[in-house]
Amino acid sequence: MIPLLIISLAPIVLLLIYLYKRDKYEKEPIKLLIKVFIFGGLTVIPVFYIETWLGDYWDIKYNYPANKILTAAYKAFFVAASTEEFFKLLVFFIFIWKNKNFNEKFDGIIYAVYISLGFAAIENIMYVFSNGIQTGLMRAFTAVPAHAVFATSMGYFLALAKFKQNNTFVFLLASLFVPILIHGFYDFTIMSQNDLLLLLFFPFLIYIIVQALKQMKKLSDDSIFKKIR
Repeated sequence: MIPLLIISLAPIVLLLIYLYKRDKYEKEPIKLLIKVFIFGGLTVIPVFYIETWLGDYWDIKYNYPANKILTAAYKAFFVAASTEEFFKLLVFFIFIWKNKNFNEKFDGIIYAVYISLGFAAIENIMYVFSNGIQTGLMRAFTAVPAHAVFATSMGYFLALAKFKQNNTFVFLLASLFVPILIHGFYDFTIMSQNDLLLLLFFPFLIYIIVQALKQMKKLSDDSIFKKIR
């Protein structure tokens, strides 16, 4: 049990530490980071029931062999990605959007990723305890960083919505739908069981990680506290 727990949480902890260190100019309150991490984890509860209901509904009505790709697309984009990213965004709006500590652009990424990694921690524990060490090792290099990447795009657009003086509504929409599209395509390449799409999995994962790092650098370089230091 202990080895499984370590394998489940080690990549989460490493990413949390990495993000905290990337926040170079004005650190966020640790208590608030822990709070949103916990509530991000708690979103697993409503997400589990909603995804189960949506998945079961489709399986009863439309899941036929001829609909294999369509079923994969529905479960990837509508069931998994839409549900999970919506609840992560909801936690952000409840605890962070009007919080005084959300006072520079990079904070959007920090809080969004901590929320997402809270969800990823519980999800990872469930997968690893059900499927074993090999699953944990694979997810440490795929699903866990992917959740951080989805959240980076969410936090990036939330930061633009908060601190840009125009196109606020467009950025808010992007903060939900861009993560859904990225998350959905990530899941779709796996769920489709299509050889061509599976070939795209790792190039796509590398691409979105590189883009996330660019987004982080851009908002970090734009920090209003950089000039003070």
